[in-house]
Amino acid sequence: MGGTMRLLPPVAVAPLLFALPVLAMSLTFPWQKQWVCAVALIIVLGVPHGALDVEIGRTLLQHRVGWAWFPLFAVPYLALVAVVLVGWRLAPEATLSGFLLLSVWHFGTEETGSGGLPALALGGLPVALPVLLQPAATAEVLTAISGVLFNTPPHWLVWAGLLWLPIVIAWAARTLFLGQVRSLIVPFAAGIGFAMLPPLVAFALYFVVVHAPAHTSALIDHPTRAPRVRGPASAWWRALPTTILTVLIGAALWFVTPGEPTVRLVCVTLQLLAALTLPHMLFDAWLTRHERAKATGQH
Repeated sequence: MGGTMRLLPPVAVAPLLFALPVLAMSLTFPWQKQWVCAVALIIVLGVPHGALDVEIGRTLLQHRVGWAWFPLFAVPYLALVAVVLVGWRLAPEATLSGFLLLSVWHFGTEETGSGGLPALALGGLPVALPVLLQPAATAEVLTAISGVLFNTPPHWLVWAGLLWLPIVIAWAARTLFLGQVRSLIVPFAAGIGFAMLPPLVAFALYFVVVHAPAHTSALIDHPTRAPRVRGPASAWWRALPTTILTVLIGAALWFVTPGEPTVRLVCVTLQLLAALTLPHMLFDAWLTRHERAKATGQH
């Protein structure tokens, strides 16, 4: 099924049942409380999927270097995180652009298990649809993340969204032609969410119900990457220490980030999420290449 979006895995059921009523209730609140609810769900239900990188690093290194596996893994990982965090301070608009472009590719490859046009079609959904359908509300979120005042989304982002439209239409038409109608269910539902819900609320729902469970499910099913992660419960427990460490890093960033509390919370959370995305993507890309080379006997 390469190049098609999978149905929600079983591991997504619990996040869906928890996130949906919380976010639905948040719609009755002012925008500040909506944002707090969305960010809280991203932290509690979304961040742990990336925290499992430490478990993969443990599997790769502990039998080789013993106790030194953690600093050997954590130091370069956190160094990349620090580079992105510095980028937010020195070049926020460029860092925002890089984050959005990386997110499109990351979401697409995670959800489809492949690259190319299917990855662009599906990965662009959580970025392009809010920009095209709710530009003013999306600009407010981009302003909160970057600290750069946007009255509308950047022009390049609008044009990228318009270029994305024929890609997703062509992908959907091809999927229908091949009779893979079930592959359209999740992106169609996500598209409705991004059309009808406030951008940050829709992103939180997508992130914790679609993206994070797809990654976690793939790791549970993988035969070698993290043998101790064998189900949703073990995934959550293995991710907990690193998730707590991530929250502590975010708490430290809180004190050096300006702005009123709600905007500052969104800024710290999504800037840190962007910083974690870079090493998360690079690590996953290296793992995939390493495993393919090993399978073909290459070094």
